[in-house]
Amino acid sequence: MNKISIIIPVLNEADNIGPLIRHLQQISNPENIADILVIDGGSSDDSVAIASAFNNVTVLQEDCGRARQMNTGARSATGDILYFLHADSFPPKLFDELVLTEIERDNLAGCFRLKFDDNHWWLNLAGWFTQFNWRICRGGDQSLFITRDLFSSLNGFDENYIIYEDNVLISQLYARKEFVVVNKPIITSSRRYRKHGIWKTQFHFWSIHLKKKLGVPADSLYRYYKRNLS
Repeated sequence: MNKISIIIPVLNEADNIGPLIRHLQQISNPENIADILVIDGGSSDDSVAIASAFNNVTVLQEDCGRARQMNTGARSATGDILYFLHADSFPPKLFDELVLTEIERDNLAGCFRLKFDDNHWWLNLAGWFTQFNWRICRGGDQSLFITRDLFSSLNGFDENYIIYEDNVLISQLYARKEFVVVNKPIITSSRRYRKHGIWKTQFHFWSIHLKKKLGVPADSLYRYYKRNLS
């Protein structure tokens, strides 16, 4: 029987990690979940203490960097299916059953459609487009499920990328035609849009996508992100 390992990289997510773990435990069938792994990248808040207080949650330490943290989680996971999840993204009810159904259909990797926790018309429109299985509509906030074997065959996340690591792996999956979008919404935080402004944030995300397409190296993408959106 396939089981899911949930892998959550965190850095100073004390406000989110507790509610997220409770949400995951309340909306899933525990028989489908092999483990929940929280990989901390050096938090200075109470993220580790909060996550450690939950039963059946394993907290690991790793140097900061989501790719590195998620690869560490994958190596420690015991499930046949890896489910990578951001700390501020809340999957739909029975997400585990939905993932297992796709795996049984031989869809070995995919995500959920996205809905922001904000009713701004642009964010609603951006979320609406994520129901389509188009590469341009993908991002890490939509979470990612993938079989362990397929993840290993791709050598995991590219640790050269401090940002955009999700998109690099997803591009490889699209190149193999190994990606499906489950048409149920995962609710994600719009906090970065609120912090920097919707149009400014969207502009910089589009710029990062374009820079990557034009061959800008990983360290330059990170410097651009840090300068404009950190």
